[in-house]
Amino acid sequence: MNRYSRVAGTGSYLPDKVLTNAELEKLVDTSDEWIRTRTGIERRHIAAPDETCSSMAEHAARRALKAAGQTPADVDLIVVGTTTPDLVFPNTGTLLQQRLDIHGCPAFSLEAACSGFVFALSMADKYVRLGEAKCALVVGAECLSRITDWSDRSTCVLFGDGAGAVVLTPADEPGIIGTHLHSDGRYKDLLFFPYGVSSGFDKLRSGAVAGITMLGNEVFRTAVRTLSRLVDETLAKNGIERDQIDWLIPHQANLRIIQSAADKLGLPMDKVVLTVQDHGNTSAASIPLALDTAVRDGRIHRGQTLLLETFGGGFTWGSALIRY
Repeated sequence: MNRYSRVAGTGSYLPDKVLTNAELEKLVDTSDEWIRTRTGIERRHIAAPDETCSSMAEHAARRALKAAGQTPADVDLIVVGTTTPDLVFPNTGTLLQQRLDIHGCPAFSLEAACSGFVFALSMADKYVRLGEAKCALVVGAECLSRITDWSDRSTCVLFGDGAGAVVLTPADEPGIIGTHLHSDGRYKDLLFFPYGVSSGFDKLRSGAVAGITMLGNEVFRTAVRTLSRLVDETLAKNGIERDQIDWLIPHQANLRIIQSAADKLGLPMDKVVLTVQDHGNTSAASIPLALDTAVRDGRIHRGQTLLLETFGGGFTWGSALIRY
C-alpha cells in the first residue's frame, strides 16, 4: 500500500505589539497611502524583547498539535524553516524541541528565506512517505524586526514577526500531492542581509547598522516571472487543471505579486487567501500563518485543493499542492 502524508492540523502565532502604517510615518519619510498602494500592507506585528523565533514557534506548534489531536509526546520529527534563528547553534528546531519537552527525535532547521516553510514541508512529507515519521511538526517562524533597519524606508515598511505550523500524519491517499523546489544563487545580490558569521561578523560585533538589503523593482519582476513558470510546472507535473484549484495560498510579500499569481491561475481574488495586510512579510512564517487563518475562519475545509507558492531571497522558490 502506498503511503502519503496529510495536514492533520494547523496553528499560528502573532506577537501582541502591532506597528501600523501611521506609526511608521513618524519613523521614516513614508505614508500610509504609499505603503498600501505599493504593498497592500496595513500593519505588522513586532516581537516583544523577550520573544524569540523559537518562543513564537512554540505557540504556533502547540496550537497545531491541538488542532491535529496530537500531543508533543506523539511528535517524531521537527523541521523549522527560518532565516532568523535564536542562536547560531543549537539549531532552532532543537530549541523548539526542548520547549515542547520532546526528546530524541530528529529536530532541525533550514534556511531558504521566504521559501523556508515550503522547503521544510517538502522535507517532512518525504520522511512520512518513507515511514520514517508518523507525526511531523513543520514550522515557519521569523523574527525579522531584529534584522530590519528601521531608518530604511524602502524595507522597514515590509517586514513583521510571527510563526505558523502544521502537523503531518500518514494517510492512504495523497494529502501533500506534490512539492516543487528551486534555487538560483545568481540573484543573491537582489535581496540579502549583508552580514553573517564567516563574513562581516566583526562589523556586527562592533555595532554597525545592518538591515535587509533589497532592489525592489528587480525582485518584483523576477518574482512575477518565476512564479508564473512555477504555476505551470506544478499543474503540469501533477495533472491538475487550473479550475481544480480551490484556494491559492501565496507567500504574503506584496499584494501586486499575489494578484499576478492569481491572474496566472485565472482565480478571482476571493479564492486567494490574503493576509499580507495584517502582518506584512513574515518570510517563512507567512504561508502557514495564512493557511491557519483560512482554516480557522472556515474558508478552507476538508477535500479542497490548495496551491501554496513562495519566492524568497537566494533566490529560492517553491510550491506545494495539497488536498486538505
